[in-house]
Amino acid sequence: MFYGALVTFIAWPIPEPDLPASVNSVLADAANAAAAAYRTARQMLTRPELSEEVAMGADGTPTMRVDSLVEDAIAESAQANRVNLLSEEAGFLDNGSSTTLVIDPLDGSANAASGVPLSCFSGVLTRDSIAVEAVTVWLDTGRVWWARVGQSTPYRTTGRTTLDGAAVSLLRPKRNNGDAWQRVAARAGRLRILGTTCLETALVAEGSVDAFADPGSDTLRIVDLAAALVLVPAAGGAVIDAHGRPLDFDPDLTRRWSGIAAATSALADQLAEAVLG
Repeated sequence: MFYGALVTFIAWPIPEPDLPASVNSVLADAANAAAAAYRTARQMLTRPELSEEVAMGADGTPTMRVDSLVEDAIAESAQANRVNLLSEEAGFLDNGSSTTLVIDPLDGSANAASGVPLSCFSGVLTRDSIAVEAVTVWLDTGRVWWARVGQSTPYRTTGRTTLDGAAVSLLRPKRNNGDAWQRVAARAGRLRILGTTCLETALVAEGSVDAFADPGSDTLRIVDLAAALVLVPAAGGAVIDAHGRPLDFDPDLTRRWSGIAAATSALADQLAEAVLG
């Protein structure tokens, strides 16, 4: 392997997702389609090509080429399975079904395009706007988090109830939330900024970190939080909006939340209080 300015391809391979056999076939097909498209994109395109902005997404933010390639593959999968799709870039695609696949096709796009191995596919199966099953795939490793509503899960949060000394993942500070970000940071014992909400909330579910938060910047869309709404409560935790707004599967992707995923409801509430000051 060569190093330096001439090297712009991302060399390491993308594995198949390690999906449990019991994952719904619609979710499994979407996850495998995402991984395959991401694998091909990394093999064929340079970093500048992956990160090129090719459209404006339904959420009002620019769409990178790598986002588009992965989402297109998932859209084909959803159409083949005759389910609707709600996705970050394309918005709502109606395939005439009572079942909708709510996805973030490539969470951590900037990481993915630049070669930082922290990006995820995340999908939730909903029936009549009620979530029934979720899967998050860490694309660079094939690692999978999966849960079905009403069934037991092997994941358990840390059970932490207090913010002081907690291990917290945060969105990066932004112009509109610097004070709130500092209030949370001052009380946490350890901070991480990974740049992929779906991975960070999955780590809350399995007890690797105590909490994840957008400290008041109103950045997150429902596709960012959809899987967390299934995975984290199943593991004993809580997912809320810092401002107390309900989190629902609204197809309007211009809506934003300051989402918090925490080991317990008590910790989620303390994070919200710190954000609001």
